[in-house]
Amino acid sequence: MGKSFKVVLTDNIFPDLELEKSMLSKAGAELVEVKEPADLEKNVRYADAVINTYARLPAGIIEKMENCKLIIRNGIGVDTIDVEAASKKGIMVANLPYYCIDEVATHAAALLLDCNRKTTYLNNKVKNGIWDVKMAIPIYSLENKVLGLMGFGKIAQAVSRKLKPFNMRMIAYDPYVPQAVGNEHDVTLVDFETLLKESDFISIHCPLLPQTRGIFNYNAFKQMKKTSFIINTGRGPVINEKDLILSLQEGEIAGAGLDVLETDGIEMNNPLLKMDRVIITPHSAWYSEEAIVRRRTQTIENVVKVLQGGEPDSFINENKISK
Repeated sequence: MGKSFKVVLTDNIFPDLELEKSMLSKAGAELVEVKEPADLEKNVRYADAVINTYARLPAGIIEKMENCKLIIRNGIGVDTIDVEAASKKGIMVANLPYYCIDEVATHAAALLLDCNRKTTYLNNKVKNGIWDVKMAIPIYSLENKVLGLMGFGKIAQAVSRKLKPFNMRMIAYDPYVPQAVGNEHDVTLVDFETLLKESDFISIHCPLLPQTRGIFNYNAFKQMKKTSFIINTGRGPVINEKDLILSLQEGEIAGAGLDVLETDGIEMNNPLLKMDRVIITPHSAWYSEEAIVRRRTQTIENVVKVLQGGEPDSFINENKISK
């Protein structure tokens, strides 16, 4: 390339950026890392492309971008980005929908099995000197239990494949997926109310949208079986956390396996931490050594494609760009 491009990283979770810098350098681009949140607006203003992880990119910042061709989320969900504002500016928005499908599906299955068999709970009891299986009563067989999938995209489909050998009956709620897709996985598409009432386990895999934010509220939990568990490896705010806590305290559901919460991180006074029926992992479902490499390389590959005049592999707002 004859031109030097500026690529801005809004926030970083990796131990170094040598891989990113090397790949971009070969494409005639410089990587600039935002060190302080207060410097975000200034740094992205003249960026040719922006890589985003957890920092918020609201309309007020996006509207001031003068050169940007692409904002790419270094992950799956794009709720950190005001996609509508980017579309109005003619900025492409992309994500990485496939880099950790197996990892997240495996983590969801692991949380479900842990909730069912109460392995973490019993392990903690044994390590505290209590050797008593009766502490975990009741434990039910998975045979013929109902797995409800909230959303039926690639990750949920992978979850259904992983849990199929346990002979569970599987249903899913996803208004964007036809029953023909469900048939390929022996999964029956149902409405949201049926998902709540029939599921013994609900595993969340839907995007965070205005219509899904807080959809699992007190009313939803009241409709679930008192023996049911909810698993969330998707987006934390899909669950109303205060309502979940109240529902668990009142015994409306049996427990939860959570990899994400309403905010990233947890206060030590959160009641969820004191509940034996709740398993919490620190937003780690995406992680594997292989996934890290895919996450980093796929991000830069997409940036380079756009800088060279192409389009990203996952073009979120392709039909919404203002011409």
